[in-house]
Amino acid sequence: MMGPRQVEQGALFYNFSIDTHVPADHSLRSIDRFVDLSELRRDLAPFYSTLGRPSIDPELMIRILIVGYCFGIRSERRLCEEVHLNLAYRWFCRLGLDGDVPDHSTFAKNRHGRFRESDLLRRVFERVLRRCIEEGLVGGEGFAVDASLIKADANRQRGIEGETGLPPEAAGRAVQEYLTVLDDAAFGAATEVTPKFISPADPAARWTGAHGGQAFFAYSTNYLIDVDNAIIVDVEATTAIRQAEVLAAKRMIERSMERFDLYPARLMGDSAYGSAEMLGWLVHEHGIEPHVTVFDKSARRDGTFSRDDFTYDHARDLYLCPDGKKLTTTGTLVNDNATMLYRASKHDCAECAFKLKCCPNTPARKVPRSIYEGARDMARQIAKSQDGWTSRRLRKKVEMLFAHLKRILKLDRLRLRGPNGARDEFLLAATAQNLRKLAKLIPMPNIQPA
Repeated sequence: MMGPRQVEQGALFYNFSIDTHVPADHSLRSIDRFVDLSELRRDLAPFYSTLGRPSIDPELMIRILIVGYCFGIRSERRLCEEVHLNLAYRWFCRLGLDGDVPDHSTFAKNRHGRFRESDLLRRVFERVLRRCIEEGLVGGEGFAVDASLIKADANRQRGIEGETGLPPEAAGRAVQEYLTVLDDAAFGAATEVTPKFISPADPAARWTGAHGGQAFFAYSTNYLIDVDNAIIVDVEATTAIRQAEVLAAKRMIERSMERFDLYPARLMGDSAYGSAEMLGWLVHEHGIEPHVTVFDKSARRDGTFSRDDFTYDHARDLYLCPDGKKLTTTGTLVNDNATMLYRASKHDCAECAFKLKCCPNTPARKVPRSIYEGARDMARQIAKSQDGWTSRRLRKKVEMLFAHLKRILKLDRLRLRGPNGARDEFLLAATAQNLRKLAKLIPMPNIQPA
């Protein structure tokens, strides 16, 4: 039997509650438990005038941004539309049914002004991290570090040759930020090598072909995570080169020690963090076990003996060659005061049966040894142990977070330009990932009906 046609009849009064229309198992209900913005107004108070028209509530804007980054809504214009229409988003943002959603342009104005001046997004990230620590999700024993390339909002076909520099007419906020960070070791001062191409739209982005396909302009997002539950302990934006990534790792470790009293017993990482200087910094300055792949280019490909074929005698501070002869040092440092040379006697080498296998083109063999070689040896020994194997497996948790960042949160390309834009996006994305992790690992309390 065909039912009657439904005719819309407007009621004079409605008894409606948004809370009852948001499902009990909605992810935002679980996330909302861990979003504490109670101190936000106090932090921002010095950046607002006591006169004039009242501003948009900053807590509302932060909650809207959290929704966007948690659910991969990349456009702020679309985000405002979604919050306007979605009851769950309205509930999370405390808007009610008749609350006005801010215009999308409001976010840009505050982002370039008060939010950056007050370092608000860093404060929000650290507040969520502190909640993770309070909930017991951060062990603080083992950390892992890694970096991932994120495409910049810069057209690769409009790049100009790096040797020519920026054109005189280049202008904009991203250009000004680039000029500001030229002396920052995480950006302009990270290397003296002139990039092959520069983007006039975002000069701080680095031209890279690290993925093996077409080169592109990119930034690096650097994560320091606690391996117990893959909680992001710190995040840093840098230019897309290895030297900057190593510096970012040091900054993140020191910041976690200073602000959260987190002193890891071991650090896990790939060979990008396996330089002699970095390993020495971990072992000698902070007492951290380097569960890191050693960056070593001492192996020779011409068939002659490599450094590994020589045995180092710690007690006598000398090397023994495969024929048992001594290689000694005067203690003079070379190569930026970080390397000592151990030399064999010309007499010993001239009469040695292994000369053609050892030093066919020089009178005597020389073996370089870094002043941080003890830390390198420690890292090699750990890599051969069961703990080293376990660490190589655990450090993949960082890569999984990067995969989640790009595939689920849709942050495979930046929408904001400049170092500050990259920093803002990476902080918000890391905050969203930690909130989602909290919501997943801490179950909702069972509310018994009255």
